[in-house]
Amino acid sequence: MSITFAEQDQLTLRTAAWGAVFLMSAAGAAGSAHKAATEGSIALTSATGSIGHVLAKAPKGVKYGKTVAALADQVLPALTASMTLLKQHDPAEADSFRRTVNVAVEATTRPQHGTPSPTMTEMARKITEALDAA
Repeated sequence: MSITFAEQDQLTLRTAAWGAVFLMSAAGAAGSAHKAATEGSIALTSATGSIGHVLAKAPKGVKYGKTVAALADQVLPALTASMTLLKQHDPAEADSFRRTVNVAVEATTRPQHGTPSPTMTEMARKITEALDAA
């Protein structure tokens, strides 16, 4: 089943997923933010199905703010709102979105060469918590 999302719903989904990658990138070790963002972006653009069509493009015109806290203030609620929206439309799509975001979050840790930093681990926990709050 394919879902057609309203423009605002697409923006919420993109803000949530791409924002999660940006949060993880910001939480990364010095010098690896670009690599983390690249790995996470590849994961998002590799998604399939209805979610894949929406996440194929990064959100345009979104002002995330100048601090990680400002970014989190937008992204974490968008993750919860996305899960709520998707559960209402199709629980399978909600699962697909959750898996896609989780894969993207995991992908951002690849450039770390070993165990992710405590900062990245904590940010991943906050992202998971926001996904689960719906």
